[in-house]
Amino acid sequence: MNMKHIVVLTGAGISAESGLSTFRDNNGMWTKVNAEELASIQGYRKDRAKVLAFYNERRKNLLTVEPNHAHKVLAELENQYKVSIITQNVDDLHERAGSTRVLHLHGELRKVTSSANPNDARCIKEKPLDEPINIGNKAADGSQLRPFIVFFGESVPNMTEAKRICEEADIFVIIGTSLVVYPAATLIESVPWNIPCYIIDPGDFYEQDLYGFEHIKTTAVLGIDILMQKLTEL
Repeated sequence: MNMKHIVVLTGAGISAESGLSTFRDNNGMWTKVNAEELASIQGYRKDRAKVLAFYNERRKNLLTVEPNHAHKVLAELENQYKVSIITQNVDDLHERAGSTRVLHLHGELRKVTSSANPNDARCIKEKPLDEPINIGNKAADGSQLRPFIVFFGESVPNMTEAKRICEEADIFVIIGTSLVVYPAATLIESVPWNIPCYIIDPGDFYEQDLYGFEHIKTTAVLGIDILMQKLTEL
């Protein structure tokens, strides 16, 4: 008997409970720093050193946090289901918790790449989080090394694969995202219309935004146990 395929789309809300800042909330990161200067391709071209310093700090901060209960339960679900996680997060908390199928839409803080060819697999490599990316560090193609992050203003190369995964879902779950980040928010359009769908998030949504979804209106850590109970009832 084939395992049912659970596809999970996660956002900043699941990592917030491990101590990582969200971005668009009232106290999120983009209320404190200028996203255009620090997280866009235009900002990177204008002041590489400033952008590298920002991401070096984020990389180092990742060493101070651990996967939380929600991350761990998603990993444990692999004992009963085929589980694919599509995450908007650039941290590695899903992997550290034990999840084995994780697709990162917006890049990965643990990795670095080429400024000239950021999506060239030959240039992407892991770099210890406590080692800064400095001006003058070179990628395999000789260009300046940069974070393996999808900056604002760049395309999201993993969207095609993410859509394919969503199309194969038997159960679809959203955790910790307000569905305002594009193009990631469009993934729900690729989900089969007649399958169980859940969203775990404490925020409010317009009814039409959640058509067909059951809203578990709480945090990821609390909501994941409610989800587990609902899965046993299917």
